[in-house]
Amino acid sequence: MDGQPDDTATTGAVATDPGFSGKAAAEIVGITYRQLDYWARTDLIRPELAEAKGSGSRRRYSYRNLLELKLVKTMLDSGIKLESVRDAFGYLRSEGTDISAARLVIAGTSAVLVKDDVEMIDVVNRYHGQGVLNLNLVTLDGLKGELDTAVHQLRPTIAPAADAVPQVAQA
Repeated sequence: MDGQPDDTATTGAVATDPGFSGKAAAEIVGITYRQLDYWARTDLIRPELAEAKGSGSRRRYSYRNLLELKLVKTMLDSGIKLESVRDAFGYLRSEGTDISAARLVIAGTSAVLVKDDVEMIDVVNRYHGQGVLNLNLVTLDGLKGELDTAVHQLRPTIAPAADAVPQVAQA
């Protein structure tokens, strides 16, 4: 599908947000299609716009999905194991946290959710009793910018979305 917008949803109706094909989503986020497929099949990140339903159907990912996928990649690149990323996403979902707008501090192999600028919860190590000490926080506002640049390079006619802005800091 080349990452080009598709004017029809899987039902054949005109879609208001055509989303991104699996191939385009993987390319934009910087992961392999195999990773994307595995994460969808194992319920880590489910495509919001269209699930694959049998032979010939295609998944369609929303911009929010792209933000979540980019967060997974960032956590993995920081050395956090996939099992821990999965646990962290499960916890965030169970708490009703909008993952695409979550404010996370990534410090080594830990990811800390900042709630209300007061409470911090280590979503990776919360079961192990590990606290958060000696963090040197640097805000990485560039995550959304990187994603928007990649989307724009793939589809120059699509304007960057402004609805969900993840705030990630790395120590």
